[in-house]
Amino acid sequence: MAAHRCRNLACLLLLFLSVFLVTMSQETTLGHEQHATAVGDPQTGAETKHTAEKPRVEEKRWEETKVKATTQASDTAVLTKTQVNEDFQEELVIRPLHSGDIYASFQFRTVWETDFMKGNKVSHYRLFPKSLGQVISKFSVRELHISFTQGYWRTMQWGQPFIPSPPGAELWVWFQDSVTDVDATWKELTNVLSGIFCASLNFIDSTNTLQPSASFKPLGIGNETDHRFLRYATLPREIVCTENLTPWKKLLPCGSKAGLAVLLKSEKLFHSSFHSQSVHIRPVCQDRQCKSSSWELRQALNVVFDLHTSGQSKREWSLFKMFSRTLTEACPLASSSKIYIDVTDNPQEEQFELSPATPLLSQAVVLGDRRTFSVYDLTQQVTFGTVRSLNLMIRWKSSEGDMLRPLLHAERYVAGYGLQTGEIHTLMYNNHPFRSFPVLLLDSVPWYLRLYIHTLKVISKGKDNNPSYIHYQPSKDRERPHLLEMLLQLPPHSVTEVTVQFERALLKWTEYTPDPNHGFYVGSSVISSLVPSTVAMETNITMEQPLFSSFFPCKEESSYFARVYTEPLLVNLPTPDFSMPYNVICLTCTVVAVGYGSLYNLLTRSFQVEEPNPGLAKRIANVIRRMRGVPPL
Repeated sequence: MAAHRCRNLACLLLLFLSVFLVTMSQETTLGHEQHATAVGDPQTGAETKHTAEKPRVEEKRWEETKVKATTQASDTAVLTKTQVNEDFQEELVIRPLHSGDIYASFQFRTVWETDFMKGNKVSHYRLFPKSLGQVISKFSVRELHISFTQGYWRTMQWGQPFIPSPPGAELWVWFQDSVTDVDATWKELTNVLSGIFCASLNFIDSTNTLQPSASFKPLGIGNETDHRFLRYATLPREIVCTENLTPWKKLLPCGSKAGLAVLLKSEKLFHSSFHSQSVHIRPVCQDRQCKSSSWELRQALNVVFDLHTSGQSKREWSLFKMFSRTLTEACPLASSSKIYIDVTDNPQEEQFELSPATPLLSQAVVLGDRRTFSVYDLTQQVTFGTVRSLNLMIRWKSSEGDMLRPLLHAERYVAGYGLQTGEIHTLMYNNHPFRSFPVLLLDSVPWYLRLYIHTLKVISKGKDNNPSYIHYQPSKDRERPHLLEMLLQLPPHSVTEVTVQFERALLKWTEYTPDPNHGFYVGSSVISSLVPSTVAMETNITMEQPLFSSFFPCKEESSYFARVYTEPLLVNLPTPDFSMPYNVICLTCTVVAVGYGSLYNLLTRSFQVEEPNPGLAKRIANVIRRMRGVPPL
């Protein structure tokens, strides 16, 4: 039995060995045949090799495609994040005035969640203008506010503007506390801004630069009120024209090619009673807790069209009559593009008719009053109708109705006679019937008007009104101006008068302007106040609301912040007769020419004795003798 099992096992081993040898011989034969084929036909061999490596190559290409797709997805995510962190809005508010005039206010807001302060070099700009971003980064600017205004805002006729500004140019800047030399940085910044806006800001120097202590607080994030990092200056004689408007429009994401900016036609804007354009840069909060911040660029343009200067015979307004253009589309880069028409005083269309009509109405608290607006959303195609064009029209029906008088109003003028002394009068009106409120007055007077601060008087209702805070910085000749800040309490329904006397200085003849007899301009006074509100104000600055009602932050529900500018002053100084040097030069040259010329003539002239002229007979005889060849007589 054991022998039988051993025999079967040996047979199985032999069978397995034979199968293994046969298989190896077949593979060896196949390998020799393929090698011989490859040697006999090289192309076939190459194809065989390519076929063998083809799956590996395809696999490699597939992996590269995966990497590219991942990179594109990453770029898309970054771009999406950038788009989310950037936002652009545009608004136009039109307020019909009771005088028949039209007040139009453009506001463009660009918000970008980035950081210019931590040494991050920002190189990608999409909506935010690169020129201003580089200014913020290079000069460590925390806030920048600049305005160019032509004309004077008539508060008693037009009410309060959404964003106030004085006549001429105004610039005030808050710097970061990392700036070591603020004056040198301020000087360089004014030169750069002068080139960006094509303005005369390079004329800002120490003689017209202020360092207010309380009047100009930061409007954005930050409670630091170290006034050493604040600079304020005005140029009341700055003329605003097209060369200032063109770079202002280039800062917009869509320029003047699309959206509300197509209405900004220079020949129409400057043919108006009032025109103001401004740029405001500040850091703002993203949420109520202010856990994240972003930079806000707000560009505002206010214009008032006069009924009489426009040459219209009837009280009828439209976009085409005001701007010579109509709207066809919103800015493609804008997340919101709206037009607001103030219809608060026209609930039943008793005073004017608005066409085309819109069913959208909105209410907003503006300057302490609740206003109602008709809203036109330019991002909706139905707004433009079938003609693909929007031309709003206002037809007046009645001129009756009283305008709500502003609660705070101010005036300023110069009194006195002669060219030696004078007196500056500033009047502040509190039109509230029963409430008093504090105001902060800032007066800037050039050094050539020497103030007598001991003559300062503040009178309200015939009684002295003692200021609770006074900050006075005397001037230095040819170095800095006077600075006077006072905190006053205005009684209800009263007029408060502030007077101070001054003496005019005599300038050097090189310090006079080319037209000295025109006079010298003194910048407007600035009055800041928390005015009582008739309705509850919204204190949540991060809540979505119209741009025209969210510029000044509000911290109290019972009051709102208002800033009022007075008229600039035109003061005559003792001016020499600049024609006298010309007269002296002419007289001196005449005397020198006559005296020196006569003396020179006597010294250099040679005298000769001349014989008397012969008579006629003698001359005839000499002619005859000359013809005969005889010597003359």
